[in-house]
Amino acid sequence: MPKAARRLTHEQLVLLYVLLAGLPAIAVTQYYVWRGGMEPKEQWTLTLVTVGCWLGFAFALQNHVVRPLQTMANLLSALREGDFAIRARGARRDEPLGEILTEINTLSRTLQDQRLSALEATALLRTVMEEINIAIFAFDGERKLRLANQAGQLLLGQPAERILGRDAAEIGLTPCLEGEPARLLELSFPGGSGRWGMRRTEFREGGRPHKLVVIADLSRTLREEELLAWQRIVRVLGHELNNSLAPIKSIAGSLSDLLKSPRRPADWEDDMRGGLDIIGARAESLARFMQAYARLARLPQPTLAPCALRPLIQRVVALETRLAVAAPDGPDLTLPCDTAQLEQVLINLIKNAVEAALEQRTVGRPDAGVRVAWRRASGAVEILIEDDGPGIAQATNLFVPFFTTKAEGTGVGLVLCRQIAENHGGSLTLTNRTAATGCIATLRLPG
Repeated sequence: MPKAARRLTHEQLVLLYVLLAGLPAIAVTQYYVWRGGMEPKEQWTLTLVTVGCWLGFAFALQNHVVRPLQTMANLLSALREGDFAIRARGARRDEPLGEILTEINTLSRTLQDQRLSALEATALLRTVMEEINIAIFAFDGERKLRLANQAGQLLLGQPAERILGRDAAEIGLTPCLEGEPARLLELSFPGGSGRWGMRRTEFREGGRPHKLVVIADLSRTLREEELLAWQRIVRVLGHELNNSLAPIKSIAGSLSDLLKSPRRPADWEDDMRGGLDIIGARAESLARFMQAYARLARLPQPTLAPCALRPLIQRVVALETRLAVAAPDGPDLTLPCDTAQLEQVLINLIKNAVEAALEQRTVGRPDAGVRVAWRRASGAVEILIEDDGPGIAQATNLFVPFFTTKAEGTGVGLVLCRQIAENHGGSLTLTNRTAATGCIATLRLPG
């Protein structure tokens, strides 16, 4: 293609090629017209007719080619501008051009439906954000506030037009953009003060990083939970105290009446000793209960240090003399933990498992035993204690403080074990075995 042709527009090129296509025929026709001996009038008439038809059809063909392209350009421009209501008329699928226009119409309808769905979803999101009683803020990469819902505006005590675009430090939200992404905060805002639950996440808008901060008032919820906790503690303590003080009061009254009686029975000294023994036993039980409660309430935070797991488990297993606990060799693992607290957890769990197995031996299962294993699983260390006991009868009360089914139990052993596990960042679960009777205690710790 000549360089001059490359500088022509598409419309000009179409016209040029159409003219060139008809030029040979016009040239031959004109040769015979002017060399054929015709009258000048006839020559000019034929020349004007042929040249006029040639140019007329050329321009008509140019318009027929260019006009649909202009139509498609206008349609695409409307789509780019967000106007999805414009459609191309006469679009048919039985020809290439009509198929293109049909696809553009289909694209326009699809984009219109998607925009309507997006508008409805945005409206719903805005409604939800305005109705929920949780403050929501969005900050850009420069810590400028870009969004605040109604609850957020009430928390800051200012309308959106006064706080949008301001720096986080100016509105007192800098602590929410630093530190752990999810934690409790004690802050004072113009709209309230107290304890707040804060969660921070990141998102991108227009390719730029933003931060979404959600702040919920936990003061009322925590006060209600604290009140319920106190009520449960008072109820448990009152129940245990009444269980001990009622018989002590009754027996003390009976012994007092016995001492005041002028005529005492011959075995009054035996009655006196028996009554005092009962009082002493109840007082000792009450003291043991209070010691267990104090131990649970004063559990210190763990002091983490590397601990070799195999020797620790072997040492704890050797402490149990009532039953031979099976502890097959496992992998050599070292995990950061408070060795003394972890040892106490294992002692309690193995003690419970042994007592469950011994209970089964008394009802005709002489082979009931206990097994301890450990392994690494998903970036953590799991210690499994399995017994052949009767299993868990009341799973919902396992970790209820001071609940126990044992005559000499205090109801704090499992609670203490779970608290130690959670203080280490781990967990403790107890489940019944599926293939046989018994229970599996799974202690999971970071490692």
